[in-house]
Amino acid sequence: MPVVEVGPVAHGGHCVARLDGQVVFVRHALPGETVRIEVTESSRTFLRADAVEIIEASPHRVVPPCRWAGTCGGCDFQHATPAHQRELLTAVVAEQLQRLAGITWEGQVEAVAPDLGWRTRVTWAVDGAGRAGLRRHRSHEVVPVDRCEIAHPGLPDVHLQEWDDDRVEAIVSSAGHRLLVTDATVEDALEAATDGVVAVDGVVRAGSAALTEVVEHHEFRVTGSGFWQVHPAAAGTLVDAVMAGAAVRPGDVVADLYAGVGLFTAFLADAVGPDGLVHSVEADPVAARDARRNLHDVAQVRLHAATTERALRDGLVGDRADVVVLDPPRAGAKRVVEAVAALGPRTVVHVACDPAALARDLAGFAAAGYRLADLRGFALFPMTHHVECVALLIKTGSDLR
Repeated sequence: MPVVEVGPVAHGGHCVARLDGQVVFVRHALPGETVRIEVTESSRTFLRADAVEIIEASPHRVVPPCRWAGTCGGCDFQHATPAHQRELLTAVVAEQLQRLAGITWEGQVEAVAPDLGWRTRVTWAVDGAGRAGLRRHRSHEVVPVDRCEIAHPGLPDVHLQEWDDDRVEAIVSSAGHRLLVTDATVEDALEAATDGVVAVDGVVRAGSAALTEVVEHHEFRVTGSGFWQVHPAAAGTLVDAVMAGAAVRPGDVVADLYAGVGLFTAFLADAVGPDGLVHSVEADPVAARDARRNLHDVAQVRLHAATTERALRDGLVGDRADVVVLDPPRAGAKRVVEAVAALGPRTVVHVACDPAALARDLAGFAAAGYRLADLRGFALFPMTHHVECVALLIKTGSDLR
């Protein structure tokens, strides 16, 4: 097996090395290390490999807290100290912004505790013997993991029995409600869940289909596999960052795009007050129904069950907004950047879970007359390469910030 010198971290949970002039994306290594690698995939332009022996270790290397680290594909950086993990995430965000948007970012990805036991939603794969586990990196093979160190301790225990379905999603809410989403035998599922079992298609099979999430003074209904941040501190952290950046004023008109079950909408409605207006846009029908349940009694909220593209194109959110908040899926908001800018908001707050997509969106906003005034990164997925960013944009030439 070849030996390589490991270079910088790259987006995706690996580091860059070279072997005979060819780029190699190496997992389980850290920048500056010398490692022996096993090539796992090859293409005409690059290789993928695993570090199987550490010859010269980084001073930031530690013994992974989980015995399955390096075996299952769930974590990328358990072999690095938490502080160095955040340094790696910072380097990735800065590189993507510079390369794709020409933006120099000198910030730091911020810590969000805890580093372990944080994941409140885990989708377990099931192997041929009915055992719950996690898949290997870039593989369909199921590793029958008996304990996941990043899984929240309050999750339903899916390891108590065998399963006759190929997946089981376990969820625990901030209010302590526990739910399973699976097509497995209901009796088996009820042994692990206390509050409800929902089929993959959303049909209630036992108990309740929904969980309650609590953020400050607001409660939110989230049905089944509906989207909710998986770190228990994530929702509050993002609300604080969004509201600080948006600087909403009483009486403002606000558009909350890709609004989900209404997390940001609720706090934006508080800020605009009874004389303001918040347009909340969500395309997913289940999330839109939850949003209506969560916000039906808030007079200054207008709920739109539509795609963001349609809501902007058809004028569902009007022709102007003082503030726009958007939290698009991983692919980003490239298709709506111009339409958002056309509303003429004084501030745009962009929440992003992929730094590459965010960088492309920021380049689009720059072309539409908006510049980046501030950007914060949060380590909301400790031990993994994922990072959440909140970007504040203002009109070019504005001295608002």
